[in-house]
Amino acid sequence: MNTNDNKIKNYSEALDKKYGLDGSQERVLFEQNAYDFYSGMVLHQARKEAKITQSELAQLTGTTKSYISRIENGAISPSVGAFYRMISALGMRIEIVKPIG
Repeated sequence: MNTNDNKIKNYSEALDKKYGLDGSQERVLFEQNAYDFYSGMVLHQARKEAKITQSELAQLTGTTKSYISRIENGAISPSVGAFYRMISALGMRIEIVKPIG
């Protein structure tokens, strides 16, 4: 891995060095935190684009403003069902596709 030019040449190797090997407790924790952060960012961006407040989204999905806020801040990860309800309430959908090849 050469980072002298501020470019990671091997992402897996960089993660292995910083967070441990794939499957290690440290790596699993890092990945869960990354997923929580990413889910929160997706929800936040979609909510802003839909011009809906956290309170309005909470009301539409039967949750609380606090719950929406904690998700958007990456503090917690919503259940799959809750995430689908939120995305649907924002006029979006999630597609699961099998990669070609």
